[in-house]
Amino acid sequence: MPKLDKQEIDILRTLQRRGRMSNTELAELIGLSESPCLRRVRNLEEQGVIQGYRAQLDQRLIGLQVTAFVQVQLAKHDDAKTRAFLERVEDEAHIVECHAMSGAYDYLLKVVATSMDHFSAIAMEGILRFPGVQDIESSFSLRTIKQDAPLPVDG
Repeated sequence: MPKLDKQEIDILRTLQRRGRMSNTELAELIGLSESPCLRRVRNLEEQGVIQGYRAQLDQRLIGLQVTAFVQVQLAKHDDAKTRAFLERVEDEAHIVECHAMSGAYDYLLKVVATSMDHFSAIAMEGILRFPGVQDIESSFSLRTIKQDAPLPVDG
């Protein structure tokens, strides 16, 4: 883990809130000249601390009205089936997050869908048929309170 100095912390905090700004704006906001600021950003990118930049979309405005959290239990922890399961997860565009979990279930999936019927098809014709899946349990988000919050950056 790289040791971050105050300017790097300021860069990370600023870019998490406003990723679409020029190097000139960023340098001015954090109190650095442009060249050192750009070098620090590029260094953070090369180290993998900054993994990319993206537009944050409102899922409801693009027709994705349903958010479900799906707990997945695999039948056996066979390496080949687990790899095949994870490949199917990667291939399904409506699965937007996948976490390996401790506890009763092996994976937690965040799934977005246009409707309950659409989610039902994803779950019953998709996830339940993925290699190695024994059982799933779904919970639905009624309202998003906090999402994509900036990560706390400490020095």
